[in-house]
This record gives sequence, C-alpha cells and structure tokens, in this order.
Amino acid sequence: MYTYCSYNIPKRILVTGGAGFIGSHLCERLLDDGHDVICLDNFFTGTKKNIQHLLGLPRFEMIRHDITQPVLLEVDWIFNLACPASPIHYQYNPVKTIKVNVLGTLNILGLAKRVRARVFQASTSEVYGDPELHPQTEDYWGNVNPIGKRSCYDEGKRVAETLFFDYMRQNKVDIKVARIFNTYGPRMQPDDGRVVSNFIVQALAGNPVTIYGDGSQTRSFTYIDDMIEAVIRFMDHEVNTGVKPDDYTSPVLSGFPGPLNLGNPDETSIADIARTIIDLTGSSSVIIHEKLPEDDPRQRCPDISLAENTLNWHPVTKLDTGLMKTVQYFQKGIA
Repeated sequence: MYTYCSYNIPKRILVTGGAGFIGSHLCERLLDDGHDVICLDNFFTGTKKNIQHLLGLPRFEMIRHDITQPVLLEVDWIFNLACPASPIHYQYNPVKTIKVNVLGTLNILGLAKRVRARVFQASTSEVYGDPELHPQTEDYWGNVNPIGKRSCYDEGKRVAETLFFDYMRQNKVDIKVARIFNTYGPRMQPDDGRVVSNFIVQALAGNPVTIYGDGSQTRSFTYIDDMIEAVIRFMDHEVNTGVKPDDYTSPVLSGFPGPLNLGNPDETSIADIARTIIDLTGSSSVIIHEKLPEDDPRQRCPDISLAENTLNWHPVTKLDTGLMKTVQYFQKGIA
C-alpha cells in the first residue's frame, strides 16, 4: 500500500522543463503542497504563459537556462522533464534533441550527485518503439529503429535511462525513472502535432480532422491531473528493503528506482478519438486520411500493474471528462 513518506516535509525542488505542459502542472502542484520550486526552462517548447500565474509567488523562482549547459543549484529533489516531446518539435532539431537527452541528462545527474538530491527522469513510452509485445510491461526491451526520424527522441530517451541507472550503480545516485505514456489536458501547445491537440484545434476551427493512416492504430491517453499524482507518488515512494543500489537487478522491488510505466491502460483507436472530439466540440468537421509517418507505432498501451501495486495508483479521469476540460481550455485560447 502506498503511503506518503517524506513528501509532506517542505523541500527545495528543481523542475527542468518547468514551463512545459507537464512541467507547469507539476510546478503548480508542488507549490500548492508547500514546497519551494525552481522552474528551469529555455522556452524552446515551454512558454511563460504556462507559469504566468506562478510568477511573483514567494516560493517560486524561474530560471531561463538550457540544461545542455551545467547548472549549479542547491536542491533536495530534481524532476527532469526538459526535452521536446512531440514529433514536430523533437524532429525540428534532432541533434539538439539528442544533446538534451545525453548532455542534459549528464548535467542533471552530475548535479544530483553533488548535492545528493533524488532525481526523477521523465522517460517515455517511445522507448518501446513499435512494440511487438502488447500491452507493454517494464521488462520489455522494445522495438526501436535506431536511424529513423524519431530516433533522436526514442534512442535519446533510452540513453538517458541508461545514464540514470549507471549513475545509480556507480555513484549511488537516488533515481526514479518513469515511462510516461500519452498525456493530455489544458496547456498543451496548439501546434505541437499531437493527436488530441491537433484534433481539437481542427475541430474548433471547422477544418477537416486529419488522421494519419487508417485510424485503427491505438493509443492510451492519461489526463494531466492523474499523471501528476502518479509522478509525485513515485518520486515519494520509499520502502527500506535493505537492497543497495548496486544490488538492483529487477523492476519488481518495493521502493524501486524504476523503470515504471505511468499511463492509462484503456486503449482507444485514433479514429475513435477523432469522432469523440468532433462530437464534444459540436463541430461540422469531416475526417480525412493522410499517409502514416515513418516508424509511427501501430499500438501503444501500458501494463500498469506495477504502478497499481506499488503506488496504489490508477487513473481516475474518464476520457470524455478529460477531453471536455481540454476542449474548454482551447476554446478560451481560440476565442
């Protein structure tokens, strides 16, 4: 059974990528729970609009910085969310994406090592590639193209996971690695090229809703509030098993560093999502089909048994409810 361990003790917490979609919601939640928060972002994909309501709060600090360059701070916890996460953004400058995942990760782990901070890595379901195992469990090694257009992100995140576990084994750094599946909600960028935001923007404008491929490919979608709860529970999870970091060999230990799937096990086809969004927006949009992008996975759905058993966590927001909240957010921005 999950219980809060040290989370209720006020901390100084660094959130890299803190002005992004997930990062800004995390900053907000951490502040609400009584922590001091340093938001670090270079605004490549994040935006000040996401954190505007936090600026000026006494326990919030914003630093404009690129994590491919070292940073020196005194903190207790680090959440590393800094990386473009949509295909449009990470393919715009693939070399930069690789640098964020390698040089940036090395810098963040070096900081964690120096100040003895616990450090969280926002990994991704993309480490599974186009999976041959369904649903995906944490012990599945994936099916990833190492030289495709998506490789800068897929392989970059895989290398970042390697670095985290090597720092744990070699330097005793206290790590948490979560594989985050599709997350949606308010503050998504309207031009990020992701399924939910694309469909909503197109439907609200009355434009054709574009499905790549025949729409039978599946995804699982987690509402942002559910994801933030899972991330915090995982970061806070502490069980003294007597197992030292260099003894770690299995992802099923209690109090483990990961990897841990965080997502929604309810699978939905892309075509169904498109029809649902058209209905929720009351749009007259029609659905059109275009060619499927290179290496786009046919199906993606997490096995979250480990998260359920370890954190006592399961997503609670129904898809229609979360999509309606997201539609309302975009309606305000487009109006």
